[in-house]
Amino acid sequence: MICYDITMVQLVGILNITPDSFSDGDLFLDPEKAVRHAEKLMSEGASLVDIGAESTRPGAKPITPTEEWKRLKLVLEWFSTLYPRRLSLDTYHPETAGRALSMREFIINDVSGMNNPAMIEVIARHQASCIIGHLEGTDIQAAHQGELINDIQVVIDDLLAKADLLQEKGLKHNQIILDPGIGFGKTQELNEQLLEFAKHVPEYDVMIGYSRKRFLGDKRMELETNLAAGRKAIAAGAAYLRVHDVAGHRQLLEEV
Repeated sequence: MICYDITMVQLVGILNITPDSFSDGDLFLDPEKAVRHAEKLMSEGASLVDIGAESTRPGAKPITPTEEWKRLKLVLEWFSTLYPRRLSLDTYHPETAGRALSMREFIINDVSGMNNPAMIEVIARHQASCIIGHLEGTDIQAAHQGELINDIQVVIDDLLAKADLLQEKGLKHNQIILDPGIGFGKTQELNEQLLEFAKHVPEYDVMIGYSRKRFLGDKRMELETNLAAGRKAIAAGAAYLRVHDVAGHRQLLEEV
């Protein structure tokens, strides 16, 4: 069982093993390249590396759990041996989460809010630490295309309800990290508000994932734009920043 004592902000490096992610698609499909990049993220200061095999950007094509596992298996086997307990797995497929947790311990990062009851059962069965991302409904692409949420209280209430449910199933409070799901079916105004989400749920560790997302504007790929967002998240009490550029974000930790 993984439990974390948060004494400072931690950086979560992003590793996409995908052909179509908006920022780094097709760069790390080769397992050896993926592992080398994960090692680089660690050396640059990442406390965790978040590994995902399916793009969740607007318009991305969903893949099956079988295809997802095909992309992940070798990387998880290789890297989890080198850096045990320093990996999170970005998946909303309970089949994938179950396979990974049967291998060894991972933090499961479900951007779909664990709205699939089967994912709740997998997490409970393994008593796995997890990140609950916020999403309205169960379909990521439908959330991108549907009516956008503009009420922060909806996000707060939904995430706290899921956290309560997981604790009823045996998880400890400090095994649960909340992620407000910036960019997933929210308005521009709400996305900006959610940078400071941690101040609304001070009883939980919060991860903020803003890196290079569209709401940041035309300069979203520039480091200073991302650092400005990170400063807001840190000032509000975020425990984790999920970022592409780990080396560039280290200066934020020096400011804390």
